[in-house]
Amino acid sequence: MRRSRIAVFVSSVLLAAGAALTGATSAQGTQLAAAGGYVALGDSYSSGVGAGSYLSTSGDCKRSTKAYPYLWNAAHAPASFAFTACSGARTGDVLSGQLAPLNSSTGLVSITVGGNDAGFADVMTTCVTGSDSTCVSRINTARAYVDSTLPGKLDSVYSAIRTKAPNARVVVIGYPRFYKLGTTCLGMSETKRAAINNASDHLNTAIAQRAAAHGFVFGDVRTTFTGHEICSGSSWLHSVNWLNIGESYHPTASGQSGGYLPVFNSKA
Repeated sequence: MRRSRIAVFVSSVLLAAGAALTGATSAQGTQLAAAGGYVALGDSYSSGVGAGSYLSTSGDCKRSTKAYPYLWNAAHAPASFAFTACSGARTGDVLSGQLAPLNSSTGLVSITVGGNDAGFADVMTTCVTGSDSTCVSRINTARAYVDSTLPGKLDSVYSAIRTKAPNARVVVIGYPRFYKLGTTCLGMSETKRAAINNASDHLNTAIAQRAAAHGFVFGDVRTTFTGHEICSGSSWLHSVNWLNIGESYHPTASGQSGGYLPVFNSKA
C-alpha cells in the first residue's frame, strides 16, 4: 500500500512538472515573438479564406483580419508581424514567395501547408460531383502522394524555414476533419464523408511526423473542431458554396477564432 501511495505521489509530481514544462515551452514562442517578431506562412487555412474581412492589400491571397495569425498578432503585439500566407499555396509557393521576412531574429513562425500539394481541391470536387467509388479512388491517389512525395516537399520547406530563422519556435498546424459521421448529410454519402475524414487524418499524420523530425511543434486542430464539422448543426466549416466556390471547405470566422487560434495559443 505504501509503495502504491509513493508511486501515485511520484506520478503526480512528474505530471505536474510536465505540465509546467509544457506551459513554459509554449510561452517561449510568445516571448521570442515579443523580442524578434512573428511570421505567418502557409496556405488558405492560414490566410483565412472563408473567414471574410480580407485585407485589400492581399489581393488573391485573401488574408483575413479574422484569420488566426492576425488575431494572435492583435492579442500579443509581437515586435513585428509578417503575414505572407496565401490562398492556394503549395510547398513550392511557400519556398518561392513567402520566406523573405524570416531572419535570425524571428522568434515565432506558424505554417499550414500540404493540402494543396495533395490535390485537396480536386479531391473535394471529385467527391461532390462523382460516385462513391470515384471519390474513394481519387482519395487513394491523394493518399499515395502523401506517402511517396509530400514528405520530401515538407522537408524542403521546413529546412528552409530553419535555415532562415534558426532561433524561431516553429508551429506547424494541421487540418480539421471535415464531416460529422453517423448523421444525415445532404449531398454527401457516409462512405464519402468517412473517406474524406480518413484522408485528413492521413495527411495530418504525415505533416506531424515531418514537423517532429525538424524539431517543430505540431498543432492538431481536429480536437477543437470536434462537434463543429460539416453536418454537425454547428459547423465551423463552409460546405460547398456554388456562389463562392473558393470558400468551400474552409473555416468560417468562428473556425479561425474557435478552432485554430486556441491550438496556436497553446503551442506558441
